[in-house]
Amino acid sequence: MRKLTYIIALTLILTSCKNNTEEVIETVDEGLITVTKEQFQSLKLEIGTPKEQDFNVGIKATGKIDVPPENRAKITSFVGGYVKTTHLLIGDKVKKGQALVTLENTEFIDIQKDYLEVAEQISYLKSEYDRQKTLYDEKITSQKNYLKAESEYKRANAMYQSLKKKLELLNISLAQVLKGNLTSTITLFAPIAGDITVMNANVGVFMSPSDVILEIVDTEHLHIELAVFEKDILAVKIGQNIDFTVPQASKEVFKAEVVLVGKSIEGNDRTIMIHGHLDKSIKQRLLTGMFVEATILTDSKKGFAIPSDALITEVDKNYVLLLKSTTKENYIFEKVAVIIGEKSISEVEIIVNKRITKESKILTKGVFDIY
Repeated sequence: MRKLTYIIALTLILTSCKNNTEEVIETVDEGLITVTKEQFQSLKLEIGTPKEQDFNVGIKATGKIDVPPENRAKITSFVGGYVKTTHLLIGDKVKKGQALVTLENTEFIDIQKDYLEVAEQISYLKSEYDRQKTLYDEKITSQKNYLKAESEYKRANAMYQSLKKKLELLNISLAQVLKGNLTSTITLFAPIAGDITVMNANVGVFMSPSDVILEIVDTEHLHIELAVFEKDILAVKIGQNIDFTVPQASKEVFKAEVVLVGKSIEGNDRTIMIHGHLDKSIKQRLLTGMFVEATILTDSKKGFAIPSDALITEVDKNYVLLLKSTTKENYIFEKVAVIIGEKSISEVEIIVNKRITKESKILTKGVFDIY
């Protein structure tokens, strides 16, 4: 009895496996997907046909968000010093002429001392030079005395002008120095208005002349810089529109306009730089240095479009789910390969053929809910 029960059970298992295998093979061979009408409604699936519309034809390019050189300032000091005070952080806004950081160094005193000494000598040397010139013109003194006075005056004057310029660059008051009020600290001021994007100053840290203490960027003049390959450059013209995205931050499509086209090919990749202006409404949302992917719109054409969500992409091939037939209970779809053309923000062009025509019924919404 036990042996008979075992044989019956084994027979049922083998029959079940055979039936399941045949069902799977049949589904794969035909490439069909069956959806009940209840599933269709509950998943809110939609069926549509390709619609004719205008597609922009463009050139693909990559680049970054940047500012013109005159709108970026790196703050340094040509004489190093220890940071004494600073109250700024990255992201702070500053106005042109605003105090940024205070540096301290005894070398500042040495420069002022030298200037004060030369300033006191220059008046005497100038009068002596004028006197010797008059005597020489009247042939009362020798040329040697005249040239010596001239040389001493011009040497001192060169030193005087040099030290004067250094003090001006250090923002040290010449009037106060001449009064004998020497200082060991200097204040660096903002040459432009903008946002602090780099801050390397910490109180007590020595900043050498080669160190960038901080950086200011005027974001009012953000623009887009794109690299276009040599083969595409002849199609690019000033005034063309640019659609671009910041893929690391958002899928939103932003707008720009071509305002400058480079005149030379750069680098081993043989690209030309394109400069584009941004819409004012988006400038405050973007940051310098952001990587962008862009399309420079060069032309337009008509084509048949389906929603981008209706497209299935597998191993560099594209498919749609074509409605093959309907029954009282089911919708039956077939996965069909398609060739795509241009793309817009939310739609993609498909090339119609014998399998896919402009009357074809395609699953346009909910593809990935059932596939």
